[in-house]
Amino acid sequence: MTEQSVTVAGSPVGGEIVTAAAPQDGTPDTRASVKPKNNRAWFLVLPVVVSVAFTAVIPLMTVVNFSVQDIFSPDDRIFVGLEWFRSVSRDPEIRAAFVRTLLFSAQVLLLEIPLGVALAVAMPRRGIWVSAALVIVALPLLIPWNVVGTIWQIFARADIGLGGWTINNVLGIDFNYTLDSTDAWITVLIMDVWHWTPLVALLAYAGLRSIPDPYFQAAQIDGASAWATFRHIQLPRLRGVLTIAILLRFMDSFMIYTEPFVVTGGGPGNATSFLSILLSKIAVGQFDLGPAGAFSLLYFLVVQIVSYVFFTVLTRAGR
Repeated sequence: MTEQSVTVAGSPVGGEIVTAAAPQDGTPDTRASVKPKNNRAWFLVLPVVVSVAFTAVIPLMTVVNFSVQDIFSPDDRIFVGLEWFRSVSRDPEIRAAFVRTLLFSAQVLLLEIPLGVALAVAMPRRGIWVSAALVIVALPLLIPWNVVGTIWQIFARADIGLGGWTINNVLGIDFNYTLDSTDAWITVLIMDVWHWTPLVALLAYAGLRSIPDPYFQAAQIDGASAWATFRHIQLPRLRGVLTIAILLRFMDSFMIYTEPFVVTGGGPGNATSFLSILLSKIAVGQFDLGPAGAFSLLYFLVVQIVSYVFFTVLTRAGR
């Protein structure tokens, strides 16, 4: 290892500056200075850690505490271990609600993803109508969830609702979501599609706008049809955006509560009683904190597992 010098024109000290020794055998120099760590940066994230602790960690630990106890009063409780978890996992009503919720989420994805992509493709990309189209499409997302439920509760009524009256008197179809379980299911499904398809459309539209124009110019020169352009250019470039859309819509639809609770209250019977509605009945209606705690933890675990499976499958399929 020898010392190397670098000559700099106009240097006031003979034009020669001695630099650090560099090895001549091609091996890297291991004597490079290491930048010291600045641990003060942790103070910047401390407010976030404290906020998450109070809003997520502490409530979660409280639920875990409830899930292993049989609570009779604030001062009278018995430790039961995993008894509530076994009871919840074997409950036929909870299993039926799980099947209904999973079926609802599957139908939501099968409807909203294609509709959202089709709407995004049909939206203008340039001109004065772009802003107007974005505002109109985003309007349902601005409405609070309980207001959406109230709107569809009135709109689908067979006696006073415009939608229900049209179906019964103009189309001649006997429709009453308060009495027929199929009508109630269709009402909740259409309501969710109307409310959340714009989210998929906006995400897909953002993905389409990110595609460079030379791709479309090349397709036009090659004489590609609109379907060929969508299949070979637009759809592959939307894979990442659609992965996010599928994950968001699955988690939201699997945890849906406000809209069906306002419209049907879980009825008629248990036709639209999803896991979230059944959980609220156990926790608030019956005030069974132990089973409700175990139920909520299993509910949370299922959402995380299914979301992870979705994410893993979609990302591997895109490679």
